[in-house]
Amino acid sequence: MVSLDAYLLRIGLAGRTRHGLAEVHRAHATTIPFENFDSFSGSPVSLDPADLEHKIVTRGRGGYCFEHNLLLAAALEALGLDVEPMLARVRLGPPGSPRPLNHLLLRVSDSAGTWLADVGFGGGGLLDPMPFEIGTETDQSGWVYRLVEDGLEWVLQVHQDGGWTDMYGFVPQAAERIDIEVNNWYTSTHPGSSFVTGVMAGLRRPDRCLTLYVFEQAVLIERPVGGASSLTEVPIAQVPALLAERFGIPGVVVTDGRLVRSTT
Repeated sequence: MVSLDAYLLRIGLAGRTRHGLAEVHRAHATTIPFENFDSFSGSPVSLDPADLEHKIVTRGRGGYCFEHNLLLAAALEALGLDVEPMLARVRLGPPGSPRPLNHLLLRVSDSAGTWLADVGFGGGGLLDPMPFEIGTETDQSGWVYRLVEDGLEWVLQVHQDGGWTDMYGFVPQAAERIDIEVNNWYTSTHPGSSFVTGVMAGLRRPDRCLTLYVFEQAVLIERPVGGASSLTEVPIAQVPALLAERFGIPGVVVTDGRLVRSTT
């Protein structure tokens, strides 16, 4: 990492004397928005560490899972922690054929144990790292998560609407950098990738999850802690203001019916 101090300033921890895994994870998760405007606009997403830091820290942008979690990994390594990236298949959404390995998470070890860390799942992801072990439920400001086994995969689940919902499944094995690059390239460039065909934005707060999908239409999904999700259709003309005011994503305009974000 070029500047750990700049990263800590970006997530609101500048000047603190102690920066542990839990503190950094929650600060990152609740500060930096999830967004895929680069891939949607036709710009391949670079995972070069310096490029990630320039985009998210210096320019104040957001990103998607590969970007978020590799930036977090660099920061945690700079703080002296052991970090292993892993690839996962998202399970949320309608059932169908197996999805690609287009999600990235981290296994992190510190003096207190081994943890699943993930700040890149958009509006519905973890607030805090959770124990990297099967069956242990973890309460994060009212949001409850656990890991279960399903064949060779471990599955992250969230408790909502009275039951457990699968978020993603992964084989608990460190991913090679080349495999991360290949899956990121597919996610950000393949014409069938949802990250290319539509806009997705997310923001995590301790008391609620916010997610915006813009494909044939724009839909805002909001879930308060302990409550059911609400779905609201949003006219495309109102999306730029919504992104700026509620997601912290400024600089978006509608051009010929398509969302465009400033490159500055």
